[in-house]
Amino acid sequence: MTHRVFNFNPGPAALPLPVLEKVQAEFLDYAGTGMSIMESSHRAPEFDAINEEAIVLLKELMAIPDNYHVLFLQGGASLQFAMVPMNFLREGQFGDYVHTGTWSKKAIKEGNILGRARLAASSEGVNFNRIPSLSEMDFDPAAQYVHVTSNNTIAGTQYHEFPDTGNVPMICDMSSDIMSRSLDVSKFALIYAGAQKNLGPSGVTVVIIRDDMVQGGRDDIPTLLQYRTQAAKHSMFNTPNSFGIYFLWRYLQYVKAQGGVAAMEQVNRKKQEVLYAAIDGSDGYYRGTVEKPSRSWMNVTMRMANEDLEKQFIAEAKESGLVGLKGHRSVGGIRASQYNAMTLEGVEALVTFMADFRARN
Repeated sequence: MTHRVFNFNPGPAALPLPVLEKVQAEFLDYAGTGMSIMESSHRAPEFDAINEEAIVLLKELMAIPDNYHVLFLQGGASLQFAMVPMNFLREGQFGDYVHTGTWSKKAIKEGNILGRARLAASSEGVNFNRIPSLSEMDFDPAAQYVHVTSNNTIAGTQYHEFPDTGNVPMICDMSSDIMSRSLDVSKFALIYAGAQKNLGPSGVTVVIIRDDMVQGGRDDIPTLLQYRTQAAKHSMFNTPNSFGIYFLWRYLQYVKAQGGVAAMEQVNRKKQEVLYAAIDGSDGYYRGTVEKPSRSWMNVTMRMANEDLEKQFIAEAKESGLVGLKGHRSVGGIRASQYNAMTLEGVEALVTFMADFRARN
């Protein structure tokens, strides 16, 4: 096998090596069928079993209550920005949105196209360097839902406590931290997440939706875009991303074998402690961009003295087998994305490089 780097890309992101090896071994002949799962009909019993087992596994790993559906859709989180208001906003109705960065901005834009997106709180005034405090969040009980983004890949912020929205359903874009820590799913009416960070390859979007939301959604919108359509057909109203679902299934098996979400959380907690300690202990050589209570476990952002030094850091890190550390083009700087598949060994290698780079520069 060729040398593998430590992949800090923000998504598509690192995947567990054992899962990649399993998929590779089965690629030409899945379960003795004589063909790849990529060639299989999505109506074949072999794929039907994969789809159903993936649903069961996700429900088990996330302790999803029985009154929730698990859907495997397409279009990424970006389509969910539109599907949410399309399904739940009727004429004259609105949803409450908490604005914490680029992705919530995109969700707000779609909400305003299809209804009205009311701003319940925002950290734009401080350049999204924190999550608004719970006391700053002003929710309207007349809203049809509250929309939050649990982790912000570009800004490097994350909710470590979610608001209590009372009787108003809470909807969460959990694309970049789903299954990285234990959560009470029953607090959310709908969770959606692109798979390409913590669940598998790009092309699959996981939707976890409470049954009353499925039944209460509009039925006068395009059939494919109704949650009830997808729930009734177990995500197979049309041809799904069958390979992506298969890979996600193998990924879920891997997580279970590691000890489940609790084990992922334990490692993720250690990784962020190690990396933030290196930043905070550098006497300002590396500067975190986020207020400490809002720091993301998944996307660690930092700056250095100037952009030339940052470019040198990123280039030399790549030469040392540490890739994907360039900050998002909209904000610059350095960003280390450390999703479930990133090992503690990889983070420790980054910390060692940071110390070495500082000593040389």
